[in-house]
Amino acid sequence: MRILSGRAAAARVRQLAGRGSQFATVEPVVRRIIADVRRRGDRALRKYAEQWDGLRADSSLRVSEEELQEAWKSASPELKTSLRAAGANIRRFCEGQKPAEWKRTRNGITVGQLVRPLDSVGCYVPGGRYPLVSTLLMTVIPAQVAGVGRISVVSPQPRAEVLAAAAMLGVREVYRIGGAQAIAALAYGTESVPRVHKIVGPGNLFVTAAKKLVAFDCAIDLLAGPTEVVIVSDTGTPEFIAADLVAQAEHDPEALAVFISTRDDLARQVGRVAEKLSRRNAVAQQSLRRNGVILVSSSRRESFDWANDIAAEHITVETTDVALIRNAGSVFVGDYSPQAAGDYASGPNHVLPTGGVARFRGGLSVLDFVKLISIQKLTRPGLKRIGGVVQSLADTEGLRAHAESIRMRCGHA
Repeated sequence: MRILSGRAAAARVRQLAGRGSQFATVEPVVRRIIADVRRRGDRALRKYAEQWDGLRADSSLRVSEEELQEAWKSASPELKTSLRAAGANIRRFCEGQKPAEWKRTRNGITVGQLVRPLDSVGCYVPGGRYPLVSTLLMTVIPAQVAGVGRISVVSPQPRAEVLAAAAMLGVREVYRIGGAQAIAALAYGTESVPRVHKIVGPGNLFVTAAKKLVAFDCAIDLLAGPTEVVIVSDTGTPEFIAADLVAQAEHDPEALAVFISTRDDLARQVGRVAEKLSRRNAVAQQSLRRNGVILVSSSRRESFDWANDIAAEHITVETTDVALIRNAGSVFVGDYSPQAAGDYASGPNHVLPTGGVARFRGGLSVLDFVKLISIQKLTRPGLKRIGGVVQSLADTEGLRAHAESIRMRCGHA
């Protein structure tokens, strides 16, 4: 990992703060895939699944109930125990996020908030080298806690472990589709895949670009890119810091790993340990060499100015520094809060904003699966109290019918 300080470090922070997406490079291809699925439905889905995801010609797009139950039955006792424990922690955390309905009455005017779950959501679970059971838990459980009526899961070549997790949670709609074509199917519907009201979950560049392109027709959670980690510390254990940098770097060769400290000696120690640990992991080694950087700041304040400008997906800080964080997807505090714990089982969601999106939103939560609907009830005296205000503002805006709807009820001149 490179070690930068002074102007070079500040320049790197500016570069990171202005980082953007790579969507433009794949959007033409993704547009064609989406158009094809909208036009030809299941025929297009099958073509892409057989071409890219290894779907057999005699396999159905939807996973059967029998296959789901068999996956759970065949899962190892260790996996079952781990899924149950992680699921319980995630569910407990989600229960704490649920917004409450409320109403207040003052001077004849009652206002309040209704909370209603979405009717349907689609959860994208990436394929790849390993079964991402954690992503299924992180996307399905908050939807269940919110009370979503219908939950669909899409995943290219879903492994038995993913199907076991779906069965444990009681998910009945699982489809063997992935990529931009799966996003198109969820957004617009096909003969086999009913459309949903919202799509959530991370994916590769094609999946993310597809979510962007369908966002005006179907709600999405966020546009997530390669994972990011920032660690800010002057007193942390070098081995722990380096281990977290390497752990996040192994997700993707494009992952971003940054360590910020005022101490040059700690910076060098962390760099040496990270280099040593990454030798065992080709992806992490490639990621750290490409995007890993250690920044030596002149003060604690500068450290957090940099960290907030970068607005990373994950950030680890010391206990005394939590109040200094303004922008981050998820915060990990102290030596014994490894980011891997949040990736799997501590409870908070691991579907988090990347690419600087943490400047204006947090990670996936129960709030992504509900609608907050305002409600109001006015008595005649209550309407009279604000009637003059409403008429004045309506007249100012030239909306005379608005003013008249008040005047005819209250008799205001």
